[in-house]
Amino acid sequence: MSPVSYDLLTSLPKVELHCHLDGCLRPESMLEIAEKNNVGLPTNDPKELDSYLRIGKKRGTLEDYLDRFEITLSVMQTPDALKRFAYELIEDVARENVRYIEVRYSPFLHTKKGMALETAVDSVLKGLKKGEKKFGVKSGIIVCGIRSISPRISLKLADLAVRYKNRGVVGFDLAGAEENFPAKEHREAFYLIRNNNINATIHAGEAYGPSSIHQAIHQCGANRIGHGT
Repeated sequence: MSPVSYDLLTSLPKVELHCHLDGCLRPESMLEIAEKNNVGLPTNDPKELDSYLRIGKKRGTLEDYLDRFEITLSVMQTPDALKRFAYELIEDVARENVRYIEVRYSPFLHTKKGMALETAVDSVLKGLKKGEKKFGVKSGIIVCGIRSISPRISLKLADLAVRYKNRGVVGFDLAGAEENFPAKEHREAFYLIRNNNINATIHAGEAYGPSSIHQAIHQCGANRIGHGT
């Protein structure tokens, strides 16, 4: 059997269910926004920045990989930036014939300069809807709690997801480093999610094995597992 070509894979209609907004930024756009907002980046060259962010096999641990998100997050602290990145994501996936995409991110990580959680959701929704209108790609948001951040914040984010149910939010996630940050510590947030009939997905088994997956399913009620390897 001959190998499947890239062109064929691109042409097939697809859904994308595991997409991190803060992992899908165009380097050129990052540099423009960084200059506008006086944010320092590792390089001013888009190709070098792209290479720096694509850590790939060079990473030693999951944490090494996650560190790169601090760079993308640094240029995602304004409503206009969030709207732009969301729109550009839809434009990019439309070229690959994606018909539906679930975009996940943690609104809390975009509040470092005072942005309200609600604004962090509204801005992304505006970008996604603008993209849908132009390119026809439908989308939904998955709000993420972060394992290494206080469960109190996860509960606030779960409440945010509940308030935006039927307004663009389709699920709730728990992401971030697994080791020393068990999902069960955030189970109050998942109680709220389940009690409001919102689907839950949890990053589990990505770097900590079967026990993490078991905990995500049986103690937090995950409907879907991210990675699970």
